[in-house]
Amino acid sequence: MSVPLYQAKAEFFRMLGHPVRIRVLELLQDGPMPVRDLLAAMEIEPSALSQQLAVLRRSGIVTATRTGSTVVYELAGGDVAELMRAARRILTQMLNGQNALLEELRESGSGAQ
Repeated sequence: MSVPLYQAKAEFFRMLGHPVRIRVLELLQDGPMPVRDLLAAMEIEPSALSQQLAVLRRSGIVTATRTGSTVVYELAGGDVAELMRAARRILTQMLNGQNALLEELRESGSGAQ
């Protein structure tokens, strides 16, 4: 029995729903990075990063290549980078809308004193 598309999408977004995973995806938008560089860019224990990288790798969103003792991660495709950019645009629009509403509330509240 196949999973409905909406359910598969929900699982996908649930998998993304961790701040460390989102940060890794943001960092990898600029290109492949070795684990040591990911660690340097984030304040996280190596074991915690390893756990989150494993989730991303199992999902197929990132790939890992080992050269000697160095493991380099990269986005599996450009669509992930586009998703991260789209999320930024959506959040920016949402925050702009909230700021406009807040300003409206301030203006309407100042005359009610």
